[in-house]
Formats: sequence, structure tokens, C-alpha cells
Amino acid sequence: MEQKIPLLHGNYYHIYNRGNNGINIFLETENYYYFLRLYAKYINPIAETYAWCLLKNHFHILVRIKEKSEIIESDLTYSTTDKPKVIEPSRQFSHLFNAYTQAINKRHKRTGSLFETKFERKLVTNERYFQKLIFYIHNNPVHHGFVKQMNQYPWSSYESVVSEKPTMLRRNEVLGLYGSKEDFINYHSLQQNANEIIDLIIE
Repeated sequence: MEQKIPLLHGNYYHIYNRGNNGINIFLETENYYYFLRLYAKYINPIAETYAWCLLKNHFHILVRIKEKSEIIESDLTYSTTDKPKVIEPSRQFSHLFNAYTQAINKRHKRTGSLFETKFERKLVTNERYFQKLIFYIHNNPVHHGFVKQMNQYPWSSYESVVSEKPTMLRRNEVLGLYGSKEDFINYHSLQQNANEIIDLIIE
């Protein structure tokens, strides 16, 4: 089995995965809410989130893993009662996915793996890549034919970016990448060159 490179503190990552053999991982509306609650529980303490999108059989998340000095250990939740000697961001994501899988299996009377593999991660190394990736994540429901416009899809961070509602999302930093809210909306309304983001696409 391929060894995944551990998530390193201070780095930005595109994190994604899909259902095992392409199966749906979100089977009803409550599943989306539950995943986001678990995300807040396990991931918010160790990462800053810039964009996310949950689709029926896969998801995309863009995060910066916090430096060790930024993490408040008392905020951390583990899937076991044992406190690890070292804080491992990769393990926190595993806790999230394991907890979600257990809940889905129990609710829907199923067994076995829900996700295809250990979650995928791509290091984000420059601002242009970062900007294109946010567009790609928000455009995913359009790309897959769920909606015709990004703002019509309820399970992505697009509306959190353009609204004034309280959010854990790094809204100001995201808008700053594009210049302003109007620039962000305009950028997302244009058809971006797929050849420039082809390496971001999973099918």
C-alpha cells in the first residue's frame, strides 16, 4: 500500500477522497451536517480552512495546517481516550473519517470501508495554484452537473465567503486573494481555463 506523506505543520493542502468503489458517502441531508460537525470537532483545532465542498460520493477541502505553537491542546479531540505524545494532523483527519464511517455504518446498517483509500493530499505551493484551487473546489458541483451556478449548491463554502454570516472559514484571506468580494464573485462567474487546473481534477 502506498505510504502517504504526513501533513506537516505550516503547509497548505488540498485534501480529498471519495466513496469506496465510487459509492455515495452522503446518503441524506443529515449526513452533510454531521460531517461538518465532526470536521469542526476534529479539524478546526489543528487547521485553518479556506474552501470546502461535499458532493454525494467525494469531497474537497483546502486547509493550512497550524503551526504547533498555534494549536491549543485542550481543544483537541481524539478518537481514543489516550492522548498521543505528539500531535499528528494526519491522525486528526483519520479520526474524522473513522468517526464518520462508524456513524454511517451504524445508521445505514452497513459494514466495511466507506472511503476509497487513505485520504489524498496535495501540497499547495503558490498563490496562483491556491486561487485556482478555490475556484475548482467551488465549481465542482457545476462541473458534475448538480447545479448550473455555484451559489445554488448548499454544501460548499462559496456562500460562506460571500455572506456576512459568522464563519470559521478564513473569509478575509480568501477574499484578499482576489482583491475584494466583487472580484471574488466576478472571478468565479467566469469560465476558467481547465488546462491550467487539470492536475486538480479527480474523476
